[in-house]
Amino acid sequence: MLRFHILTLFPEFFVSPLQSSILGRAHEKGLVEFRTTDIREFSGNKHNRVDDVPFGGGGGMVIRAEPVVQAIEAARDQDPELHVIYLTPKGRPFNQNVAQELAEKTSIGLVCGHYEGIDARAESAMDDQISIGDFVLTGGEIGALTVIDAVTRLKDGVLGNPLSNQNESHTGRARLEYPHYTRPRTFRGMDVPEILLSGNHGAIEKWRSEKSVEETYLRRPDLLDESPLDREERAFLEGKGHSLEKKWGKKT
Repeated sequence: MLRFHILTLFPEFFVSPLQSSILGRAHEKGLVEFRTTDIREFSGNKHNRVDDVPFGGGGGMVIRAEPVVQAIEAARDQDPELHVIYLTPKGRPFNQNVAQELAEKTSIGLVCGHYEGIDARAESAMDDQISIGDFVLTGGEIGALTVIDAVTRLKDGVLGNPLSNQNESHTGRARLEYPHYTRPRTFRGMDVPEILLSGNHGAIEKWRSEKSVEETYLRRPDLLDESPLDREERAFLEGKGHSLEKKWGKKT
């Protein structure tokens, strides 16, 4: 079982998402466990206040180190294997490779910051820092849900079809997933590609592989910088009239 410990100022934020869809079913099947801790419980004052003005001045408030560290220590007392992650714009970028890395853990703690962030001294109690993108959110709760969802679906038995995790975008080589179609065969004048109706599984797999390359080239060419095209992929794109020199200045 994979255990998630969520440390937050707003535990109510997680009630519905963790009970819904795949996450809810995974919990019901005993494949994943969710524990939520309200950092305010460790405020040490009757008003449950955990923030204060920043030293040196500036706008906003900062969450004090004491309640955060004490909340982490309490979670570790329950679960010594806890791998604690701070959700912050300063963290390492979250991607599918990181999700797969975390899926190997047995227990993950997710610390959700708020306001202007957390007193930097609390970072000494954390094992890792992760950012879900180059933008700023009100708090770390949405980031925590993103990590939970991406990691949980990688665990055996969570998805109804074990093939669902294969050939997805960002899985394996840095390529986007091929397009999908279902009934009806014709929708507002747009037809399902004939190859998908042929029953020729080899030809279908070839088409899907080529479309995956083309989708990546057209929508996320930056992914091809880290995972360059091979000879067959280059030949396919050039055969479709795509100019690799125009895209990168030289053939990749």
